[in-house]
Amino acid sequence: MKAIKRCALYTRKSTEEGLDQAFNSLDAQREACEAFVKSQKSEGWRALPALYDDGGWSGGSIERPALRRLLADIAAGKVDVVVVYKIDRLTRSLADFARMVELFDRHEISFVSVTQAFNTTSSMGRLTLNVLLSFAQFEREVTGERIRDKIAASKQKGRWMGGNVPLGYDLPQNSSRALVVNDAEAATVRSIFEAYLDLGSVHALQRRLESEGIRSKQRTTREGKVLGGLPLNRGALFYLLRNRIYLGLIPHKDKTHPGLHPPIVDAALFDAVQQKLDANRRRHEATKDQTTRAPLTGRIFDGDGQPMSPSFTRGKHGQSYRYYVSAPLQQGRRPADKDGIHRVPGPALESVASAAIRRLAPASGDDPLSVLTRVEVHADSLQLLMPVGLLAAMRTRLQQGETLAADAADPAQLRLLLPIRMRLRGGRSWIVGGARMSARRDPALIKALRNAHALLQTDAAGLPLIEAAPATSYRRRLVQLAFLAPDLQRAILAGEQPPGLTLEQLMRRPMPMLWSEQAAMLEALGGASSGTADSSIS
Repeated sequence: MKAIKRCALYTRKSTEEGLDQAFNSLDAQREACEAFVKSQKSEGWRALPALYDDGGWSGGSIERPALRRLLADIAAGKVDVVVVYKIDRLTRSLADFARMVELFDRHEISFVSVTQAFNTTSSMGRLTLNVLLSFAQFEREVTGERIRDKIAASKQKGRWMGGNVPLGYDLPQNSSRALVVNDAEAATVRSIFEAYLDLGSVHALQRRLESEGIRSKQRTTREGKVLGGLPLNRGALFYLLRNRIYLGLIPHKDKTHPGLHPPIVDAALFDAVQQKLDANRRRHEATKDQTTRAPLTGRIFDGDGQPMSPSFTRGKHGQSYRYYVSAPLQQGRRPADKDGIHRVPGPALESVASAAIRRLAPASGDDPLSVLTRVEVHADSLQLLMPVGLLAAMRTRLQQGETLAADAADPAQLRLLLPIRMRLRGGRSWIVGGARMSARRDPALIKALRNAHALLQTDAAGLPLIEAAPATSYRRRLVQLAFLAPDLQRAILAGEQPPGLTLEQLMRRPMPMLWSEQAAMLEALGGASSGTADSSIS
């Protein structure tokens, strides 16, 4: 008695047209395959009850649900023979067919085409199959060209030829090929255009839309999977604001044609938005050359492991400031660690890292940052990763609190930990601890200190006159600065005042007369005594 051969019957149709009929193309293919299997009953062939039907799926790709199930069952050893009506039902791609034949051979699977007598176990059978498949692939490419020409001609007539339906419209009804306006979504689209003109920034627009709960268009795939309905990201907003479909046009490659659908955005509003987008793009391109002056780009990360990218702002007098900003913050999202450092001034941070590398590895060259493979900005430390080959040169130059060891994740890398704490105060990032850096003079604080001494009246012996207190409350608070500890006043004039110490900090509370109490007050503010080597990054 012949051994049983389990036969999997695979059927496919490229379009969904006619699949709702009582007897469709898939049924006809399966019936022919079943008849062939019955003709081989004496050889032990038996058709498996499982249905491997791909209706509405192109043969140009193997990403088909029934085919994936068939390949999984083959790998699990549940199939002995694969039966198809014609070879192009299995695939029209020569490369895909070669991979499947390799899989069939590996699992000792026979492949049969009902209308074409082939046996993949012989070299001549494979040659014949490859020749036929080459023609099938040629036919697919010719068909693709014909379809592309048809789509181009249809778009010239203003017809919607498929794709993701944009927010503000619904799918065409019947066979009209004209998008249908969704009134509620159309009002949302117009409000988005108006909001962008009001805000002048896609970043700010994204934050507003997220706070208002506006989401992308939701759609359901033919497999029943729900897509969309998510917050609009910056890329989606740029695409929406540039989409000429809202003017009643149908784009095709670099051209647009009058569409059959009505516009939902006024031409004047659309043009104003384009001008604003173009102006912002030109301003962005003008600062692109500054990105080359951000040497840590692609290598710097925050404490959450999120990449930090260079960002630029301009001051009141046109001066440019460069920062490294975490990706969530740039995208308008809330960082995972709300107390972490997610925005740091670039030049000052690079100065800290450069100074550390020059001190620890003097032979690092003119560009010490080039040896760094990764920089991590934590609230309590700055961590620098570099090749492990630098270990011998650096180990003997470490200062108190600094550590240097092989990285736990990658032993080929060294991790240098600089014991500094980074804090945010008054919109500025401060570095507390570590080696002394260059002085940071505060002009407002120095001017206030000098004005305080100018307000102070003294007697012939040079002692302050108590009864000559300033008349206004502001001046009475200001004159307190003249009674700061001498070492603190010298530190202010030298730009070596404690981190975070600002004029606002000193003016909003009474100043103790005892210098020890002043030091305690500064400590409570999170600063340090004026004799420390702390520094700030502004």
